[in-house]
Amino acid sequence: LNLCPQHADSLNNLANIKREQGFIEEATRLYIKALEIFPEFAAAHSNLASILQQQGRLTEAILHYKEAIRIAPTFADAYSNMGNTLKEMNDITGAMQCYSRAIQINPAFADAHSNLASIHKVINCSEYLFDIELKIFFLFQDSGNVPEAIQAYRTALKLKPDFPDAFCNLAHCLQVICDWTDYEIRTSKIVTIVDDQLRRNRLPSVHPHHSMLYPLTHEQRKGIATRHAQLCIEKISVLHKSSYVHPTALAPGERLRIGYVSSDFGNHPTSHLMQSIPGMHNRKKVEIFCYALSPDDNTNFRQKVSSQAEHFVDLSQIADTGKAADRIAMDKIHILVNMNGYTKGARNEIFALRCAPIQVMWLGYPGTSGASFMDYIITDRVTSPLHLAHAYTEKLAYMPHTFFIGDHMQMFPHLSERAILKGKDKPLDPRKDNVTVVNATNLEPIMSKADVKAFVRQAEVIHGPEKEVKVTEVVVPVLEISTTAPVETMFYTGQVQTSVEGVPVQNGVTALTQV
Repeated sequence: LNLCPQHADSLNNLANIKREQGFIEEATRLYIKALEIFPEFAAAHSNLASILQQQGRLTEAILHYKEAIRIAPTFADAYSNMGNTLKEMNDITGAMQCYSRAIQINPAFADAHSNLASIHKVINCSEYLFDIELKIFFLFQDSGNVPEAIQAYRTALKLKPDFPDAFCNLAHCLQVICDWTDYEIRTSKIVTIVDDQLRRNRLPSVHPHHSMLYPLTHEQRKGIATRHAQLCIEKISVLHKSSYVHPTALAPGERLRIGYVSSDFGNHPTSHLMQSIPGMHNRKKVEIFCYALSPDDNTNFRQKVSSQAEHFVDLSQIADTGKAADRIAMDKIHILVNMNGYTKGARNEIFALRCAPIQVMWLGYPGTSGASFMDYIITDRVTSPLHLAHAYTEKLAYMPHTFFIGDHMQMFPHLSERAILKGKDKPLDPRKDNVTVVNATNLEPIMSKADVKAFVRQAEVIHGPEKEVKVTEVVVPVLEISTTAPVETMFYTGQVQTSVEGVPVQNGVTALTQV
């Protein structure tokens, strides 16, 4: 470039180096300069689109991908990367078309096969999704596309054996259908992959929410979360926003302003649990704001949350992260509550902009955020023992009993206290010491595909007057239960058959624990 400052190829190559080094702004400037010199430079258009996508500038990214494809119609990389952008914009059909076209151009394109597999994992899923992870995996009512996803990941790995993302997603798909073949080998390899990626400061192939499914250490799980938090900071760094100025104390007579941020204000387990919470604060001392990250689903749950809060703000139409943070900052919130963490619909970049002086994690995500911009996690001594404080980047804010809440008293006011045990008109005599764990996961797909009819667990039991400990097998049949059966009826009959133990992939924390 010293010899020829207008050399477009050199500018593009230098931009690639700057991007690899983390100098996003400088790399963007160099790509733009290369295109000013040579507007028909397909690779520069694609590279610029990719770095714009990384910054969250998705619409601009699409324009440059289209330019790259116009100039080079067989540019498979551009098609595949444009598919990633469309997927991020929730244009699943468009993403699938792009991936398919990339594979048509280059049948040996492993990344495109892997990307197409990720699409197979999300289409035809139920509208009512339990949060088991962010963006990639949902609990399927119809898991018919999981085999296609598995095949696509296997194809990708055949073409590119050293492909961590494809391997980890394949392992996850196999867990979905309860295929435990070589399970220990798979999980061992996942641990090795994560350890290597963390040592090299790479974004791990295992998502923070997935990390709870594997035998990773607390430090590894925290490391995965920390790397994702760093990605949020990288995305907002290009916005060049000035820091918000926050008050250091309440003015005389001023109420404490608390803001709850969630994409799950609707028919979702999170709202099932906390829909009454906004209205339970002392209004003389606290002013409540709820910020919805998802559109109105026209359910009673959404209506309940919005009616209980003094202020309900729909941020789903404000795609710009900076403007969304500005909207929250305008309300001068004192404590901002992150109810998503790393679950579907999260917008952690808003929190990375620090639009409130105190920011806390609560309820929706059970692990650490790994983020310097999250100050506390609301938890309890059982869930987060003090000796494991090192596993969190946040300070532990203990509730006196449990951080978990439920809305059963408000949802079922017609049931008197302990009505289940006191009922006398029931056909069966309930055992008062009965404990039932109900997992609401729809097991139909795995029962039909994997022939799962019962779960067998080994348990130690105390036997006889000598209190001898014996190892006993406990067989728990899987019983089909009508979804219309009242929960109290299932508890009353003492149907321990409804217990489901021993399945690594289970329902989201909120859905399972609330029962």
